[in-house]
Amino acid sequence: MSKLKILAAATALTLVPAMSMAMCAGKSHQAMSCADGMVWDSEQQSCVKEVMS
Repeated sequence: MSKLKILAAATALTLVPAMSMAMCAGKSHQAMSCADGMVWDSEQQSCVKEVMS
């Protein structure tokens, strides 16, 4: 039984970081380029007209 617990722990310690990397891989962290006068809106996931205040 002891070997089974060690194997399970080793498997978990190997898979957890790999799974977290895979989850991040789907999200884009690359900067988006927008046309002049436009800015990236992360909520809308698109370029929107820049509002000057």
